Amino acid sequence: MKMPVWFVFVLGALSAAGEVFVAKVGGKVTLKCGVSSYRRSLQWHHGNDFLHSVDQRGFPRKGSAELVQRSVVRQTNLEISSVRETDAGRFTCSADGTRREHTLSVFSVLVSVKPSAVLKLNDEATLQCEVKGQHHGCEVKWRSPNTYSLTNTSTVQLKPVKTSHNGPWLCIVTCGRNTFSERLAITVQEPPTTTKSPPKLNGKSEKPCGTNCGNDDASPRLLGLAWWVWVAIGVGCLVAILLMVCVIVLCVRVKRRKKRFLKMKGQQRPRHKKYCQCDHPTAAAKPKQGRRREKPSALPLHPA
Repeated sequence: MKMPVWFVFVLGALSAAGEVFVAKVGGKVTLKCGVSSYRRSLQWHHGNDFLHSVDQRGFPRKGSAELVQRSVVRQTNLEISSVRETDAGRFTCSADGTRREHTLSVFSVLVSVKPSAVLKLNDEATLQCEVKGQHHGCEVKWRSPNTYSLTNTSTVQLKPVKTSHNGPWLCIVTCGRNTFSERLAITVQEPPTTTKSPPKLNGKSEKPCGTNCGNDDASPRLLGLAWWVWVAIGVGCLVAILLMVCVIVLCVRVKRRKKRFLKMKGQQRPRHKKYCQCDHPTAAAKPKQGRRREKPSALPLHPA
């Protein structure tokens, strides 16, 4: 009688056993429930916090934990984005009353280079890939920019720094079937080329040529310009002034001629008289009849 009971208990324990998922801080991870479908309800918990539940009609219900805002249920799986270190721990998926517990391991990758990311040729540098919250069984390797060979250590010594070290380095973290990488850019600068000093003549080094190079007799300068430059500037200004005066004189003459022409044109305009033209023949002119002046009558003589 004990044998069937133990057999059923072992089967239940195996069915409830979950998986271990690994995620990188800031990345994305999908937790599989372990079932492809359900009939009544599906629930997800993070520790003791309720996250999501979906009933048989497909109506979702969400909890109040902060992780709810960054997670979503797709079919039966729980998808988490922008993973944080606080998301690590135990997750429980309940499908139709059957519980399956899963574990999420979260780690972060910090890459650095000393003394700095800008290196000089033939110097020395140290590359460090630090994994915090590392899951057991993870491996850390470095990949150089110009080769595909991997260095099976988290620390790489560059002694000395070469031009082949210039470019992006990758820190690769492998946890079982999951692989993560972090990029580190390194710039290698070549030393500046030194210029040779001019040869010495008679035990004295030549002085560098200045603005008067090639002119033994340096002419006096005003504001850094030679005398002939100032002469050229003065002649140019004089020519410009003369041109302006000529233009002004021409404009004045043109205006005077225009006024004179308009005045003469107004005086020569003919004034036409308007006469009435009739079709009737003109009447014969009447002879002028002047009034005859009558001689005044003699005054009557009165007797004295």
